[in-house]
Amino acid sequence: MTSQVSSPAEQADGSVTGEQRTTAGVKNVRRLDRVIIRFAGDSGDGMQLTGDRFTSETASFGNDLSTLPNFPAEIRAPAGTLPGVSSFQLHFADHDILTPGDAPNVLVAMNPAALRANVGDLPRGAEIIVNTDEFTKRAMQKVGYGASPLEDGSLDGYQLHPVPLTTLTVEALKEFDLTRKEAERSKNMFALGLLSWMYHRPTEGTEKFLRSKFAKKPEIAAANIAAFRAGWNFGETTEDFAVSYEIAPATTAFPVGTYRNISGNLALSYGLVAASRQADLPLFLGSYPITPASDILHELSKHKNFGVRTFQAEDEIAGIGAALGAAFGGSLAVTTTSGPGVALKSETIGLAVSLELPLLVIDIQRGGPSTGLPTKTEQADLLQAMYGRNGEAPVPVIAPRTPADCFDAAMEAARVALTYRTPVMLLSDGYLANGSEPWRIPELDELPDLRVQFTQGPNHTLDDGTEVFWPYKRDPETLARPWAIPGTPGLEHRIGGIEKQDGTGNISYDPANHEFMVRTRQAKIDGIDVPDIEVDDPHGARTLVLGWGSTYGPITAAVRRLRTAGESIAQAHLRHLNPFPRNLGEVLKAYEKVVIPEMNLGQLATLVRAKYLVDARSYNQVNGMPFKAEQLAAALKEAIDG
Repeated sequence: MTSQVSSPAEQADGSVTGEQRTTAGVKNVRRLDRVIIRFAGDSGDGMQLTGDRFTSETASFGNDLSTLPNFPAEIRAPAGTLPGVSSFQLHFADHDILTPGDAPNVLVAMNPAALRANVGDLPRGAEIIVNTDEFTKRAMQKVGYGASPLEDGSLDGYQLHPVPLTTLTVEALKEFDLTRKEAERSKNMFALGLLSWMYHRPTEGTEKFLRSKFAKKPEIAAANIAAFRAGWNFGETTEDFAVSYEIAPATTAFPVGTYRNISGNLALSYGLVAASRQADLPLFLGSYPITPASDILHELSKHKNFGVRTFQAEDEIAGIGAALGAAFGGSLAVTTTSGPGVALKSETIGLAVSLELPLLVIDIQRGGPSTGLPTKTEQADLLQAMYGRNGEAPVPVIAPRTPADCFDAAMEAARVALTYRTPVMLLSDGYLANGSEPWRIPELDELPDLRVQFTQGPNHTLDDGTEVFWPYKRDPETLARPWAIPGTPGLEHRIGGIEKQDGTGNISYDPANHEFMVRTRQAKIDGIDVPDIEVDDPHGARTLVLGWGSTYGPITAAVRRLRTAGESIAQAHLRHLNPFPRNLGEVLKAYEKVVIPEMNLGQLATLVRAKYLVDARSYNQVNGMPFKAEQLAAALKEAIDG
């Protein structure tokens, strides 16, 4: 869905405030500036779908938003258990926001496990909507409740709304020819209808979605729509919900343009397709499915009409091998994976370094090591991206900062790969990949021209006047070697992993030539043209917080909180991690203190300290979840005062 925004502005991420109005015969309506909702239930309860539909309607309404899906790694964890809880958090507002929010204002808990797993995150006074039908003695005992939390007073500090969601859903669908089990599956749509009434969300898009999703099963489509409408009507008529809420569109938060809600993996996929069109090259993806990168393979497989070819390989090594072959053949070549797959691809990445061919290696980072935490987020692959190959094998490293920024990061990675004839590592992560936010759809004339010139004939003249093709004769500005399409007459040349002679590309064991080639490949990466890092420092601060990747949202939200409280702090964020921006050293040395928050044990801090001899302080978290703004604000305040 898309929405139109008319004028630019930026506001601080404020607290929940509101005003209440009452119309005769109508329930009270309270106006808020933002709200954080979390849907939680079993992995089979449809919480991700429910959250996604609520998000889509919120985007079409025009709110700014940020989401945090959170689900088990198991395909189907045991029902009713804490490890099996799946949740979806959505933060939406009438102004510019940056994170999915620290603590939910509203929790929808479909069973006792969902309540127990999430109630600790709620602030006092938050609203809790529980499906009372699931609070049986056995279900409560399974998660450690000795007595019902709905009756023992443990929830007295919250606004509790006990709702028999399952019973109400089955009753609403009794006219349909469905078994009770089939009818119960629609309880998530009943909950979605109730929340849509509470927050004045549009309904047309969801009903259209359900008709489309179940087009081959019209009875199921009709039942889900009936459950959705029943939830809406329940909110309208029940006495338990005396107030509904309005959050106005964020009409002043964004530049003029057409917007849509987009996840990081979808934005990255669109960026790859756009890059191939701007380069006038076919796009080839060689990939092996792995969480959380698989969505890119799924999405790109839908776009054959744009010259996209996708190859699902039998393993990670075959995936990158096919992609490198496609690069040799003249395609914009991509391979996608997560941390364990990068380890398997490392030898072929080194081959791509030696062959000096453009190749995009996209790593959607997750918790490690080994299999680790497949559905959780981490930033712990930075040093692997920098150094995880044998020999001196330098590779550019680029990291997007938000879900929407994944589009631009993909375009930038393609620019670097094509211009400098090198593999490029793009480091996204699970938080960006699965999270979503509004994205302004760019105009075509805003996209860079990425077209390249393939070599068509000889490029070197020997001493005797013979014209020949030298595959390693370099562009004097970029040090990139020529790109010759296989089969072009007269441009035959050797390919393979053994060291090549400068210029001719012949196999060479000469020590002096090897040192020259190693230093030349490093100089090519060091010479990549990247923008200077920009510093946000309106008050002449003494402390700088430096981030990279998905920490951008929490860091920026924390900085806003500190400045609102009267503190002075500067902020800078890295997109290019290899090479670093040329002005980074000057920026770092201009501040008394530098703090680097990372979802690892200090990998960027290690690089910064080694290269610039700056006493950068690490602030680290590796629990599989993104930073919270309040948590970061407290840590940064301590750094300022320390």
